[in-house]
Amino acid sequence: MKPTDAIYVAGHRGMVGAALVRLLRARGHNNLLLRTRAELDLCDTNAVRAFYDKHRPDYVFVAAAKVGGIWANSTQSVEFLSENLQIELNVINSAYAVKVKKLLFLGSSCIYPKLAPQPISEDSLLTGSLESSNEPYALAKICGIRLCQAYAKQYGANYISAMPTNLYGTEDNFDLQTSHVLPALIRKFHIAKDEGRPSVTLWGTGSPYREFLHVDDLAEACLFLMDNYDSPELINVGCGQDITIRELAALVGKVVGFSGQLEWDTTKPDGTPRKLLDVSRLNKLGWKASTPLEEGIRATYQWWLANGKG
Repeated sequence: MKPTDAIYVAGHRGMVGAALVRLLRARGHNNLLLRTRAELDLCDTNAVRAFYDKHRPDYVFVAAAKVGGIWANSTQSVEFLSENLQIELNVINSAYAVKVKKLLFLGSSCIYPKLAPQPISEDSLLTGSLESSNEPYALAKICGIRLCQAYAKQYGANYISAMPTNLYGTEDNFDLQTSHVLPALIRKFHIAKDEGRPSVTLWGTGSPYREFLHVDDLAEACLFLMDNYDSPELINVGCGQDITIRELAALVGKVVGFSGQLEWDTTKPDGTPRKLLDVSRLNKLGWKASTPLEEGIRATYQWWLANGKG
């Protein structure tokens, strides 16, 4: 990508999109096409096509999606399926209509089977049943991947798909009803510390393993892939290391300064037992994550205190 290229970041106000914009600007890319949801409804087919026709981007990053954790997925299945499918169809179809040079579609590690062999390789896609607690979101993302691959196969479009592991960092969602596990832990422990609570109750057993990648590392990987990867085969993006939720909770408690007891509500679901990505394909291309987990959590907590607390 050249500094003068027109680059559309769909979903630039989300955690991933915001990180992409920060990095693109830091590298001298100032011809960025950015629209808020109020300015451009990505579920509106005609509006999206009109936007593409008018601005004709050279490169597209598809970071827009309806996202959330286990609770959100389980109570909003229709919205997670229908809205994400509509966004993908509109953004990807319109990109082909104006012949963008390259498109990067961001998926999620939840596309892989619940009991996939660990670490999970890209070839595991559709080899088993999905984790039910986030199936609606996963199904929509799988459709986005297949649409990009279909455009590549049928029309020769240079559309690539990156599958990030669990993300956290600046601009994360800290709402206790809709957030993912790491920001939820930060907020829960902070509240408990402020209120002097002796304990915090967390969902599940704490035994599942999860891998966590700082969103700034993902942004670095996306720009690397845009410049160095042209295969329609999906590619994993992660750090290659995981941690149990129980260990994560202890680490977040340490960073936040909560010294109370942790209690586990085992009547609540754990989700997938383990989800560690095989990142050898990306590592062989020459990219590796660089942010240590404790350092990333500390930076995220400080950002929330300064910008998002409430």
